[in-house]
Amino acid sequence: MTPGTLLQQITDYANRANPYPLYAELRKTPVARQDDGSYLVGGYYEISSLLHDPRISSDQRNLVARDGGEVEEEAGLPPSMIRTDPPEHDRLRRMAMRPFGPPHAPRRVHEMGGELHRIVSGLIDGFQGKDHVDIVDDFSYPFPVTVICRLLGVPREDESRFHVWADAMVGAADPTPSADLEERQRAGMRARTELGRYLAGLAEEHRRSPGDDLLSALATDHGPDGQMSMAELASASVLLLIAGHETTVNLITNGMLTLLRYPEHLERLVKEPEVVVPMVEELLRYEPPVHLALPRVALADIEVKGTVIPRGSTVWLGLASANRDPRRFDDPDRFDPDRKENQHLSFLGGIHNCFGSPLARLEAQIALTELARRLANPRLVEDPPPYRPNPLLRGPRHLAVAFDGVQG
Repeated sequence: MTPGTLLQQITDYANRANPYPLYAELRKTPVARQDDGSYLVGGYYEISSLLHDPRISSDQRNLVARDGGEVEEEAGLPPSMIRTDPPEHDRLRRMAMRPFGPPHAPRRVHEMGGELHRIVSGLIDGFQGKDHVDIVDDFSYPFPVTVICRLLGVPREDESRFHVWADAMVGAADPTPSADLEERQRAGMRARTELGRYLAGLAEEHRRSPGDDLLSALATDHGPDGQMSMAELASASVLLLIAGHETTVNLITNGMLTLLRYPEHLERLVKEPEVVVPMVEELLRYEPPVHLALPRVALADIEVKGTVIPRGSTVWLGLASANRDPRRFDDPDRFDPDRKENQHLSFLGGIHNCFGSPLARLEAQIALTELARRLANPRLVEDPPPYRPNPLLRGPRHLAVAFDGVQG
C-alpha cells in the first residue's frame, strides 16, 4: 500500500470496523501526500502542532469546492464557527459561549446532571420486559438528542424531526467518492437550510418570550461583542444541535461496545462507579467518536516532519491515528482506564477545541454508569456490529445487546 492511497483506504467502508492497522501504516509516514493532492497527517505531535498553527485555515471559503459542491453560505446561513478563522471565529465563539459555560455561565452543564439522570433512567426503564435492545436506536440516539433539544429549548413534540435533518447533514459530510455524492451534498444543504429556518423561527419566539434555555439566552444576550444576528444565531444553533448530538451518539455507543468487549472493565464500573471519569477519557482516546477532522487548507507552505505541505493544499487530520501514536501513549492499542496523562485529541485543540466537551463527557459518564449498573449480564449479539457509512463520525449504526433483565 502506498501512502497516497491511505485516505482512500481509511474512508472505504470495508475498513470501517477496524481502521487501526491503516493508521499504524500512516504513522510510518506521518505526513502523506494523497493521490488527489491532499495531505493526510497521522502523528500526534504533528497534528497537535497544526491545530495551533494559524497557517492552517478551517474556513471553507478558503477551500476549493469539492466536485463542484456548493459552499455553506449558499444555503442561506453563514458558516458555523468551526468553519471560520479569527477574528470572525473568536467573536462567534465568545457570543456562543457566554450563556453556555465559564466564565459567564459556569454552572449550566453541572446543573443539568439531575435532568440527564432522569432521561437515562426513563430510557432504561423502557427496556423492562425485553431480553435485547439496539443500544443506538433505543438509547444512545434518543438520549443526546433529547438533551440538546431541552438545552436549546426545542419543544418535545418537535424532537423527532431532527433525525431526518441530522442524517442528511451527516451524509453530506461524508467525503467518500460515490455516484450520489452531489445529491448527498444537495440534500445536506437543504436540511441545513430547513433546520436553520426552523431554529431561527423558534429563536424569534424565544426573543419575544424568553425562558431559561440556550436559545433564549443567545437571542437576548447583549455582550461586549454585541448581539448575534438571526442568521448567526441560526447557524450556531444548527452547529450545537448537530455537533452536540451526533458525536455523543458515537461516544456512548463506542463506549458500550468497548466495555462489552472487555467485560472485566464493565464489571469494575459496576463496583467502582467513580472510575467512570478516567474510563470515559480512555474511551475517547481508544475509540473516538470523530476519526478525521473536517478538512483544513494550508494558507502558506508549511513544513511538517520534513514534508512541505504547499499553500492551498487540503489537509486531513487523523485524530484517531494520533490517539494511538506510540510516541505519545504507552502501549496505545491497549484499553487502559488507569492511563495517566491521557491528553487525547478527540476534542481537537487550539482555538477549535470543542466547547461542548464538558456536556459530552457528563452524558457519557451517566449513560455508561447506568447501563452497566442496571443491565443484568449484558452481552453483544453481533461483533463487529454494522457501522455508520460516514468515516469521519465513526460509530456503530446498530448495537444489538442481549441481557437477562433490568435492575432497579
